[in-house]
Amino acid sequence: MLIAVLAIALEDGFPVLYRQTRLGLGGREFGMFKFRSMVRDADTVGPYFTATGDPRITRVGRLIRKTSIDELPQLWNVVIGDMSLVGPRPDVPVQRSLYTDADWDQRCSVRPGITGLAQALIRSGGSDGERLRLDLRYTRESSVWLDMKIMFWTLGRLSGKGSN
Repeated sequence: MLIAVLAIALEDGFPVLYRQTRLGLGGREFGMFKFRSMVRDADTVGPYFTATGDPRITRVGRLIRKTSIDELPQLWNVVIGDMSLVGPRPDVPVQRSLYTDADWDQRCSVRPGITGLAQALIRSGGSDGERLRLDLRYTRESSVWLDMKIMFWTLGRLSGKGSN
């Protein structure tokens, strides 16, 4: 993590952490932390999502995103109870409009995670509908055994394939 901090600071200066408002358990807002992988103020010059080749992503950012090192500060979110290690990835508030009320309630019935079923199986490669289907499946089938399998599958995804 120290190497990531130094690399980000040397390439693009401070701050090295990025805090973004996300929605968690019960739809409650919280501040999710990440290592900054994009230029400063990137959220003011583009959409909330990224695509392959997004020019806002820095060189160091490409590396830390491929390896998911940018997600490590979310361990603090786990410690303070906003997130879990495994669960659906927390959405930004604007994404609430993508859901029916029933799907939203179901999705927010579990604590969001650093990794989830969608990240383990399709990473960034799936459509919004595919990710929603997997997130809802997770809420229905959630168990310690499934969480262990998701963590194992996630380790296989850390090669960088499917990230942007």
